[in-house]
This record gives sequence, structure tokens and C-alpha cells, in this order.
Amino acid sequence: MGLLPLPPKEKAVICVHCKSLEEAFHGNLIALKYKPGAVELMDHNVLELTKDNITQRKNRFFIKGDPKAILIIEFARERKDEIRDITEKLEKEMREAGYGYHFPVIYDDDIAKVWALRTAGLGVLSNMPGDAKPVAVIEDTAVKPEDLPDYMEDFAELLKKHKLDCVYYAHIGTGELHLRPVLNLKDERDVKLFKLIADDTATLVKKYRGSLSGEHGDGRLRGAFIPKMVGARNYDLLLEIKKTWDQDNIFNPGKITATPEMNTSLRYQAGQKTREIETIFDFSRDMGIIRASEKCNGSGDCRNSVLTGANMCPSYMASSDEQNTTRARANILREFLSNSEKNNPFDHEEIFEVMDLCLSCKACKSECPSNVDITKYKAEFLQHYYDVNGIPLRTRAIAYIGHLNRLGSLAPGLYNFFMRSKLFSGLMKKMLGFAPKRSIPLLYKTTLKRWVAKHPCQAGHHDKKVYLFADEFTNYNDARIGITAVKLLRSLGYTIIIPRHKFSGRTFLSKGMIRKAAKLAKANVEMLSSLVSENTPLVGIEPSGILTFRDEYPELTGPELKEKAIALATHCFTIDEFIASEYMKGNISSELFTNMDKKIIVHGHCYQKALSSVTPTLEMLSIPANYTVEEIKSGCCGMAGAFGYEKEHYDLSMKVGELILLPAVRHAAAEVIIAAPGTSCRHQIKDGAGKKALHPVEILYSALTSQLGVPHR
Repeated sequence: MGLLPLPPKEKAVICVHCKSLEEAFHGNLIALKYKPGAVELMDHNVLELTKDNITQRKNRFFIKGDPKAILIIEFARERKDEIRDITEKLEKEMREAGYGYHFPVIYDDDIAKVWALRTAGLGVLSNMPGDAKPVAVIEDTAVKPEDLPDYMEDFAELLKKHKLDCVYYAHIGTGELHLRPVLNLKDERDVKLFKLIADDTATLVKKYRGSLSGEHGDGRLRGAFIPKMVGARNYDLLLEIKKTWDQDNIFNPGKITATPEMNTSLRYQAGQKTREIETIFDFSRDMGIIRASEKCNGSGDCRNSVLTGANMCPSYMASSDEQNTTRARANILREFLSNSEKNNPFDHEEIFEVMDLCLSCKACKSECPSNVDITKYKAEFLQHYYDVNGIPLRTRAIAYIGHLNRLGSLAPGLYNFFMRSKLFSGLMKKMLGFAPKRSIPLLYKTTLKRWVAKHPCQAGHHDKKVYLFADEFTNYNDARIGITAVKLLRSLGYTIIIPRHKFSGRTFLSKGMIRKAAKLAKANVEMLSSLVSENTPLVGIEPSGILTFRDEYPELTGPELKEKAIALATHCFTIDEFIASEYMKGNISSELFTNMDKKIIVHGHCYQKALSSVTPTLEMLSIPANYTVEEIKSGCCGMAGAFGYEKEHYDLSMKVGELILLPAVRHAAAEVIIAAPGTSCRHQIKDGAGKKALHPVEILYSALTSQLGVPHR
């Protein structure tokens, strides 16, 4: 009794591209005639800001041209042909009225991408450069949908009077369009306008018998305007009710009654100047590191659980502690950098404590709608913090692991003997503060560079040249995987050259020694930019190493090398990306590989998920015709480079791994192959689940040699 029927099973959204906001306001009324489930709007400002968000760029697939607004209209019906009929009639009526120029209809899984783009609207607004931002002040106004065009016309006059721009988005179908004027609340003039625009809008809303708070509450922002909206007599009744039931004014004082002026208790003091801080990373795009941290608007997209399928933020998912959210880290950095009286504003233990459990997984860079990149902020913070407090021994040991491995590679057998020794390795772990349960990575019997030098490619046998980046992990620890990659590529007809280069700098970046990382970045750009091109790309095996070229290098190399770094980055690929791309181009044939049946599950590297995609790995492993490949829908493995090795981080590391990854690996059938491109991911799977994970190139090379029946050099 009282139950509603389930919604119809077929859904679609039609995305009406409008040449003006006015078209959208009037087109909304046409859309409502066809009884849609929802009508939402995104204006030009929101659409432009989604271009700079890694995740949302992928969701812009349906956008054509440069619309001033898009109406997203959703229909749910029992059959697709019903929806097709409705959308055709809707488009016809829209075009006849002169509204809209492009009407893509989106079905199935792509619908979620469209809605993800729309819901990112609030977050991406913080990416607007400079101190002037679209601010929440009148964004909850609502009028009858049929009154909306006239209301918006009057509102445009109001903006014109105050010489303000505004962002429009959200629930146009219900007349509850979010309006965010662009104001600089560090400027005294705009702080006054903040109140004035709210007061004028309240008067306008009352004219149309609308609501100033159509969707949310009044609170501190709109409470002062309640007397105007409800009238003096009704407001006196509210005061009487409050006094009767809350004589001591305990419950939410100043939120509905006796509300203070709405332009008081703001984040910034009127006339406050943003402190300019010299940084090693290039923060010019955000106009400095403080403004970069200010992009966090507190929307809470970082407060995810594993049920959401998101990757941000692993330390919060495992701990459920607000201190471990992306927004907590951004806000503590903003607070101290803005208000510290120290010459070095980074020199605060409080910042260190909040930053400490960041795994530097990069998920926030791609998933935070405001593009808050805590991995970058943490690295910058640590460098300046260490400038005052010194660099701990363990931090130096981890950062210089490539140099230590290079020394150990002179006698790898001896090095491995000591690393396997319970006595020696135990003493070393205790001295450096490593987790006793972690095994120290060993060295391969030779380096990748030495092997390639001893096994040159046969002259004239291969006609496609590829440069291979022998990163500090693959060259020493995972040289066997590097050798397998070389054999695989040679067997597929590629000439492999390891050019002269330095370490990637990844270990220095992860430990906050970014001045050293910047030197390596500059050296690598100088060495490689004249060699690497579209026809001769740079391919890397360890995702975190090669993706450093794309992510950090352009922001570390300085203005004199920035253009070269950006150009170089466009031709740098993970080996998964390269092989998948070559297969799609027809340069690699599936007929070369085994036709045996195999099932593979894949755990993608954090940087791969944030800066690239796991899709190329799935495509690469699907080249053998009868290989079934699935992605483990896990976030960070919890290892995060050296994070999981550190004694005080071990428990959290394992909690992160246990969220999804390690149980999924344990429950996999014995015949299922586990694939993981990342070195640290494979260690976590081995330590946490007791199973061996292979790099995808090992699996693909095995599929190749199984078909050919002979090993290839």
C-alpha cells in the first residue's frame, strides 16, 4: 500500500547544446512538456573548467563546439523506441523555436559519464584562476519554471547594475537554478557586494513569489533575509517559538533567528593580501601554492568509502578519520601558509602530522573536481620543512635507493646475501625504521642496461625504433621484467635502444627532496628531447617512473625548459599504452599469440589510474584471442612506494590493501593469473596475499613464446 512502481528500465539523456543562456531558459519549458525525469543545466563557465580536470575531460565526449549552455534532459520509458520518438519530437520542436544546435542522445553506461560531468559542477568552479571565484550566496533561489525566463532577465539586469559575472548550473527543470556571482572575498568592495547582491536577489525572488532557499537550508548565509521573505509578523512568531522551546539558545544559535550579518566571519579578512611564497614546483597556473590549496571548497568528494568505486582518498577509506581527507590536508596547508609569522611558513609540525598519512597516490589530482593535488603539495611542503628540520636518515636512504642499488649491483650476490640475512636485514630495518614484516627488495643478477649491451639487436632485423627508459627500479630490482620486455618488443619487430639518461627522480619526489628531482628532470629533458619523437617514443615499464615525465617534469624544469618538457611528455608512454596503441594501429597481430584459454585479473598502478588509464593494460592482455581479462576494482594497494615499508605506516598500508585488493587476490582461483604493472603493488600482493603477481609484459611474452614454441631474444 502506498508503494510506487519501479522506474521504467530504459533510460537516455538528450544533451541540448544552446547558443545562449536565454535559449536554455526557454528551451527548458519545451523540455518539461515531454515529462522528463530531470532537466539540468551547465553553463559555459562550468564546461570550460571541466577541461582542466583529468577525470571530467573523459566525460566531455558528447560535447560539440563551444556551447554557452547545455540542457541535460533525462527520459525513462519501457522501450527504447519510445525514448527515440520523444527525443525526435523534442529536437524538432526545439529547432523550430530556434533553440539548440546539437542534440546527442546518450544511452546505457555513457549516461553515468554525462551525470558525472554535471555533478562535478560545484567542484570545478574552484579552478577558476585568481582570487575572484563563483561564490555561494544566492545559489538556492527557486521560482516556478514558467517564471524562470522572466526572473533570469531581471536577474541579468541586477548583475549588470553591479557589474558582475555569474555562473549558472544545476536544477533548471524545477526552477531551482544555482546562481554563483563571481566575487573576490579578499577585496573589501566585493565583500560589501556579497551582501548587497544577496539583498537585491531576495527582493527579486519575493517579486516572483519564489524561495530564497529552494533546496537547502537558510543558516548563516541566508538567515538574515528571513524577515524580508516571510514578513515581520511571521518572523516574530519564529522568534517566539525559538524562545519557548530553546530558552537558553543552545540549539544552532544565530542560524535562523538573530542571524549575524552574512558577510561576517568569512574565511578571509577584507583587504587581505595573499602571501607570495617561492616554490620549487611551478604553481604559476594557480597563481601560487596558497591559491592552489584554496581551490578546496570543502565539497567532501574525498570522503569516500570502498562502496563508491572511487580511488580518493585511501588513507581516509581505511581510517574514516577526517584528518586524513584531501580537504583536511589542503585546508591545514592554506591556514598555516596564509597566517604563519615564520620566515619559512612550511615549518609547522601540525602540517607534517596531517600530511604524513598521504600515500601520494595522485587520486586527488584526477578525482577531486577542484584539482587539488595533495601529492604535489606534500612534496613541496616536505622540501621546505626539511630545509629547517633536516632530512631524516631513512628519508635519504629511500630517496637515494637508486644510487645504493647501483653500488650493490657491482656484487649483487653479496648484496642479496645480506638483504636475505635475518640478522643483518633485521638490524637495518630497526635502525632505519622499516616494518619488520616487510622483505627488502633484492637485486637481479645483472642490470637491464648490461643485459641489453651484451645482447644487441640483430642488424636489419627490426624496422621500428623505440627508446626504452631503464628506470631505477627496472634496471636493478626488476631487470628480469625489463629483459622480458625487450625480448617481447624485439619479437614483435621493434628495435630497442636504451638512451643515455638519469634516474626518473621518483624516489626523491616521493620523499620531498624535490630540488634533487628537479635537477634530474632538467638533465633528462636535455638528454632526451632531441631523440624522442612521435616516430621514436620513449617507453617505460614502471608506471611511476615514466609517468613522471608527463606529470611533474613540466612543473620542475623551469621556464627555460618547460616547452621542451611538455613536448617530450607527449611522446612518453607506459609499455602497456605503447603495445595497446600499436595493436589498435594494426602493427601487432593477435595471430602471433597463443590461442589457449586463460583468465587474468589486473590491479592497476595508482599513477596509471590517475594520470593515464588501466584500459591499455586490459587491451594489451586481451590481444591473445582467448584471454579473458578483468580489472580488480581496487584503489591504492596501500604500498605507495616506500610508504608501506615504513614501520609507523605498515598497519595503515595493510588496511588499505585489505579494502579490496588483497581479498580479491586471495579469493581468485588457483588458475587465475594476477597482473600488476607496479613494482610496489606486486610486493604488496606477495606480502599481503601470499600470491605472485606478474607484470603484464611477462604474461604477454609467455603468450607469444607459447605460440611460437621457442624463446626469443
